[in-house]
Amino acid sequence: MQYDNIQDSILVSNYIKGDESALEILINRHKQKIYSFIFSKVYDRDVAEDIFQDTFIKVIRTLKRGAYNEEGKFLPWVMRISHNLVIDYFRKNNRMPKFDNTEEFNIFSVLSDNSLNAESSIIKYQVENDVRRLVEELPDDQKQVLLMRIYDDLSFKEISDKTGVSINTALGRMRYALINLRKIIDKHNIILTN
Repeated sequence: MQYDNIQDSILVSNYIKGDESALEILINRHKQKIYSFIFSKVYDRDVAEDIFQDTFIKVIRTLKRGAYNEEGKFLPWVMRISHNLVIDYFRKNNRMPKFDNTEEFNIFSVLSDNSLNAESSIIKYQVENDVRRLVEELPDDQKQVLLMRIYDDLSFKEISDKTGVSINTALGRMRYALINLRKIIDKHNIILTN
């Protein structure tokens, strides 16, 4: 069978059905992009190799559990897994750059990679879509508070005034929104990172 022309989604499906060679094709197809991405963050070949292997161990476990639901977006999904593992590596080794709290700090500005703008754009777009879908699953009262707080940047006092509920109710709705988002993320095995 000629694998070069087969879409990732079909190879994933074939692997899930027991065709081990389909995963090998997927790894060979994307290894250069994924490994280069990891190496550009850690600048250490041994560490990059370990994270690359851990990425595919996680991919295999997720596929074997039947928990993959990325609708044909295999590469962005794998890139998000590898990005999460890079961040885990930095956290575990206390290698995160230290910043004082006088300026806003964004981890992704430290880990930025201008050479992979296409992949970064795909991942960012996918994360934004995932978040929108997740928020849509929330009950209306929780969704309203979450959108006002996160997207409109309103204080809980302002949310209270706008919605006509007490500050404690607004806080409670926000708390339940976050709890429910975590449950939805776990239920769908979604990995959010950009």
